[in-house]
Amino acid sequence: MYKPKFTVTSQILTSISEIAEIKSIVERSRVLPLNEAQLRREAISRMAHTSTSIEGNKLAQYQVDKVLSGMSVNADEKSILEVKNYQAALVQMDKIAKVSQVLNIGQVLEIHKFLMNGLVAEEKRGHFRKGAIYVVDDLGDGREQLRYEGPPATKVPHLINELLKWLVLAKKEDLHPVLISSIFHVQFVTIHPFTDGNGRIARLLTALILYQSGWDFRKIIVLEDFYNQDRQAYYNALNIVQGNKYHEGEDLTPWVEYFIEGFLVEARQVNEKIALMGFGKVSEAAEQIFLDRDEIQIMDFLATTGRITSQDVREILGVAKRTAQLKLKNLTDKGLLKSQGSGPSTYHVLYGGERA
Repeated sequence: MYKPKFTVTSQILTSISEIAEIKSIVERSRVLPLNEAQLRREAISRMAHTSTSIEGNKLAQYQVDKVLSGMSVNADEKSILEVKNYQAALVQMDKIAKVSQVLNIGQVLEIHKFLMNGLVAEEKRGHFRKGAIYVVDDLGDGREQLRYEGPPATKVPHLINELLKWLVLAKKEDLHPVLISSIFHVQFVTIHPFTDGNGRIARLLTALILYQSGWDFRKIIVLEDFYNQDRQAYYNALNIVQGNKYHEGEDLTPWVEYFIEGFLVEARQVNEKIALMGFGKVSEAAEQIFLDRDEIQIMDFLATTGRITSQDVREILGVAKRTAQLKLKNLTDKGLLKSQGSGPSTYHVLYGGERA
């Protein structure tokens, strides 16, 4: 069984305490549905931009916004596909979070399939690597320097299995979700289970664990922003505990402190955004008081994808076509959505959002 070694320092305790206070404020803040969906939409775009940018994607934020809205941009196809795939993986991640409180290998492989569609050979999509893995740094003069060598490919399925078993145990033992996600992140990247996309899927799965644990901050927190502000600091924090070759038993405390520092920074950003929008007032009920459960699911899907059709609603809610159309009409009548197109090609976007 995987057994991480780390110490819960006073710095970690203080940060988690403040994160918990902010979480309570954010979850109880009275945010209008349209504003929340727009914040969620903005967060999705920033996640897609920063997480792919860390791995070398060249698209600017405004270009990512356009790609996610279905618009064309003048850029290389690989960069565009990386962003589209990230969006598709997020949609799948949301579906998993709604039906499962634990993470299994099948879900990990499934998300990797979405993430790497068209970017790697088919036999590498949704499959653990079959060979050795080396992470190298480009020194800029034609030379490369080895940063890290992952464990042998034969060990990968066992190591991932052990990590997922530890996730279940950690939850049962009531280890704090922020601590769980920080440890999962570093161990997953250290195993480096795939030929490509390891950083992106590690960050997605970290978010999924937080979603499943109810620590998603209304899905508007973007941890990737912290990593992207100083990419070298992100890699250094990982490298301190990884070393240059896979080994076990390293003290993870320095990484945990770095991760939780970033979490606190981004949690404060979320709190400030809600306060600046004038929705800092705490309501008596923590749940959304303006929409029913079905409508919340529709708005959540729309915030991730940028557009929604009646067929999408049928699949999400499992309802008849007429019911799906009525639900979209109700949200439109409330001023939350607006329709685009006509006839069979009709779709809906957030009111005030960009035309796709």
